This record gives sequence, structure tokens and C-alpha cells, in this order.
Amino acid sequence: MSSAARVGAAPPAVAWARLLFGAILLAVLGYTYVLGVPSDGPNPFNFFGYFTNLTNLIAGLTFIVSGALGWRGGALPQTLHLLRGAIVACLLVVGVIYNTLIPGTGTAPAWVSLILHAIAPAVAFLDWMFVGDRHRLPWRSLWVIFPYPVTWLAVVLVRGVTDGWVPYGFLLPSHGAAYVLAHIAGLLATLTLAGVLVWLCARLPGAAALTRR
Repeated sequence: MSSAARVGAAPPAVAWARLLFGAILLAVLGYTYVLGVPSDGPNPFNFFGYFTNLTNLIAGLTFIVSGALGWRGGALPQTLHLLRGAIVACLLVVGVIYNTLIPGTGTAPAWVSLILHAIAPAVAFLDWMFVGDRHRLPWRSLWVIFPYPVTWLAVVLVRGVTDGWVPYGFLLPSHGAAYVLAHIAGLLATLTLAGVLVWLCARLPGAAALTRR
């Protein structure tokens, strides 16, 4: 029997909770964007140039899609589980890096930072760990956690060299290549560990009681 056949759908309450939390994330991002327009201008490329903002945007949309599909009563497709796993790993990186490397450096209100840097990663991880409607992810698919963050890094580094804008100080070209590369290596190592944790959690049987079949 395939893993997909053994996976049930999340109960309606979980589906609605995902829809609600996804909408909250999008609302918080919208509020924060509008709040920053007077000082930063209406430049979405700068706003979503922050890994935190872009990752929470994708997470919010993923929560909404997962909730909508779950509300209809069907099991989620494997591709969506892979996307969820990758985004949960990225959100864990957001939580770890912000709260260890760059705490308190943002300009957003404290409650916004709390939601985007702590609550969102925690909710995403707990949802992934304790709601058993996700498939067992094969280790050969772990690579899916890398394309989005690596693309983001590439764009940020190009922007840092061309127009001087970077979202985080540790990526400034003026620090020198060795400094920047060391931090990138640390980011990718953290991402890899987060991905391994997420893939391991996908193998836990614990949340079967929270699914309907």
C-alpha cells in the first residue's frame, strides 16, 4: 500500500485553522508593507527581498491552499506535501537565524516580528508534526528545500553588488567574500538540518488520530 493511500484528510477544524492562519499571515504582511511605504516607498522588491517576508508570504498561501483542499475532504497531493515540507524548513531557519543572529534589528512593530519570526515557524512546525495528513517524504526529495533559498540568495547577492541593497547586514559585499560566504554556508547548513528534521517528522505516526478517512 502506498504512503498516499494510508494518509487521511485533516479534520474540518484543522482545515479552517489553516485557512484562518494563512489569512492572518497575509494580513500581517499587507499591514507591514503599507506601514513601510512612507519611508521605503512602494517597492515590493525590497519588501519581499527579506527572506522573512517572502517565506511568510509563501507560507500563508500554502496554509490557505492546504486548508481549502482539506476543507473539501480530500487528501492533499504529494506535491503540496513537498512544498509544505520545504516551507516549514525555511520557516525554521527564519526563527533560528532571526532569534540568534539578528534579533531586534528590524523596523517592524514588535508584535509583527513576533508573528513572523516566532509564531509562524512554531505553528507551521507543530501543524506538520502533529497533524497526520502529510505523506512520508522520501529522502531523495530533500533537495526541494534548496531551490527557493538558493535563488533568493543569488538575487540578493547580485543586488548587493549592483545597487548596494541587501536585506541583512551580514550579506553586505563590503564585509568581503570570505565573511559573506561563511555566513551563507552557515545558512545552508541550518537549512539542511531543518530539512532533515522536517523529513524525519514526516515519518512520525503520531498524528493519525487527527485525520479522517
